[in-house]
Amino acid sequence: MFEEEGPLGKGITVGKVQVGLSVFDRKLIDILEEESDSYGSEPEELSQLCNAVCLHLLRRQDDWISACSESQWFSQKDAGKAESLFNDWSNEEATKFEKEYYKEFDEEDGKKVEDGGPTNVVVSIVVEIQGDETNFEKAGFSRQGTKDVLTSIESDCIVDDGYCLNAVEIFWTPGDRKEVLSKNDVIMDFPKLIDL
Repeated sequence: MFEEEGPLGKGITVGKVQVGLSVFDRKLIDILEEESDSYGSEPEELSQLCNAVCLHLLRRQDDWISACSESQWFSQKDAGKAESLFNDWSNEEATKFEKEYYKEFDEEDGKKVEDGGPTNVVVSIVVEIQGDETNFEKAGFSRQGTKDVLTSIESDCIVDDGYCLNAVEIFWTPGDRKEVLSKNDVIMDFPKLIDL
């Protein structure tokens, strides 16, 4: 059967990229919190959020320690299967968190709780995007491969004013300001990550 082609090719791609970073401060986590609070749920806003998070990760290349990616393509007639896989991958990431953290403030004076200092951070981006042109290959195999994947998602998610992006979920850990994520924690919870 003829597969209609859109701005990013044919069918639908569900993809996931994860990047591990080693950070001395928690500015990246602050930025991710601010970005997630700044955008709503409309397609244009979700695409801008995805674009912004990819851009922030690309700006922190010196902090990268690991990465991985995977994807699966579906024809338009299998759109339900694509949505199901997107939900599966999103739920898989969500279940890695024992609880959801919110910005913590001291009850008496309203100041932010002090953070736990240097830590590893893992950022996961799960997308369902129209077409077959978005690159999800080789994140983790090299810094350039990881850069290529993030750059492809960053640019493709805003095509057609964001209407090529069907869905996106962004997760990061640690969320608790006092939590420190060790290398062993990363290996246990994110076994697919490949050291860069």
